[in-house]
Amino acid sequence: MIADLLTAVLVLAGLVFFAAGTLGLLRFPDVYTRLHALTKADNLGLGLVVLGLMPQADGPAMILKLVLIWVLVLAAGATAAHMVAQRTWTHGEFERRE
Repeated sequence: MIADLLTAVLVLAGLVFFAAGTLGLLRFPDVYTRLHALTKADNLGLGLVVLGLMPQADGPAMILKLVLIWVLVLAAGATAAHMVAQRTWTHGEFERRE
């Protein structure tokens, strides 16, 4: 009962951060602030979802898989954001909407 409530609260909190990151992607004026909002909010959102799923896991192996997925997504998100920012910087495609 308490584990189910904890799962629901943490997963919903994670979804709120996913929504905030998506809103930042759509609303912020330039590439760098969009990337910052998206990567930070998505990393925290996924962390909360993973924490929320841990009480529902069958054992330590499942928890380890969830943490491994989170770490891999963190690395992939940071790498992709760096690549996008570097390309924007080197090619001068800095866009600012006003």
